Amino acid sequence: MKNENLIVLFVAFLFCASLAFAGDVVAPQGSVRSVSVDDFMPHNNSAKEFNETWSYQFVFDNGTRAFINYSTLHIPGSGKKVACDMSFWNFKSKTYTVGRQYPPERLKADKASATIDIKGEYKMEHKPGKDHRVYFTADKGGKFLLDVTFESAEVGKVPGNGVWKIGKESFGQYVHIPYGRVAGKIAYNEDTIAVKGYAYMDQTWQTAQAIDVAARSVNFSTSARSPLFAGRVSISKGGEPFGYALYKDESGIKVASPKAIKDGNDNYNGKKFAKSDLTFEWQDASIPALKFNVAKTLQKASLLDKVDGWIAKKAFKIAAGGEVLFYRGRSDGSHGKKIDWCITGVKD
Repeated sequence: MKNENLIVLFVAFLFCASLAFAGDVVAPQGSVRSVSVDDFMPHNNSAKEFNETWSYQFVFDNGTRAFINYSTLHIPGSGKKVACDMSFWNFKSKTYTVGRQYPPERLKADKASATIDIKGEYKMEHKPGKDHRVYFTADKGGKFLLDVTFESAEVGKVPGNGVWKIGKESFGQYVHIPYGRVAGKIAYNEDTIAVKGYAYMDQTWQTAQAIDVAARSVNFSTSARSPLFAGRVSISKGGEPFGYALYKDESGIKVASPKAIKDGNDNYNGKKFAKSDLTFEWQDASIPALKFNVAKTLQKASLLDKVDGWIAKKAFKIAAGGEVLFYRGRSDGSHGKKIDWCITGVKD
């Protein structure tokens, strides 16, 4: 009888566990709206592992790319930090990466000017959109510089308050610039290059470590204004898609909320990096499915690039359940334009 009771309890436990992962995503409430300065400013939250990231993807006409992340995050054993990292890909045929971290008080946010300044060496000036400036300078393993300004930008949108409930945690996402043309300069050591190109920018925050909220995250942007696909779609630990993208054609711009993600012919649960075609199907049937191949990567980068010190790297890796990688590439999209994409998650 004792064994039978144990079996019943075990089956009940499995059933409850399955319920915990079924329907674990609750979408934001409210109408679609334009993003605001309040969305862009740092969000205050008392959760110990609260983290927030402002992400940029620059695709320059000369073939060079730059990826920038400004973050506030909790590093196990070190506490709250401000992290700044940048990667140059194909900078005169080479790749360079730098990451720095600072005490949280180094980040200064001024709502009146819509500017976030970190130590005077990293800046996001003016509300994201036309005239938004991104500045990054660092001297670590080489001298890095990026100073570019948006000459034009599509208006960012967000559904409701932009906050999803993922189980007990909260996840915020704002696509500030789905597409914009930029101009400025980049440099590594004594080489300075004038650049023009396009860029994508979004912002996310979470009340727990990213890997505790999402198994994988896929962000993507299009090399043209129309038709346009740009956004970030993540997959919960229970296999449910969340987040959103923006779609624009001759009829205007729409929010595309994910209905399903396919890896080849199978539902993509995010437990491993995808290796074939990813297909995104949307809840709005008027928005065409988006399909692109992710088999070939241009760059693999690590979240540990922004963490200083061997002990801190080890602690962060343990807390994340492994090394968090960024797989970046470019593919032909099913909408007839090039798609620049990045898949983020723990190394297989």
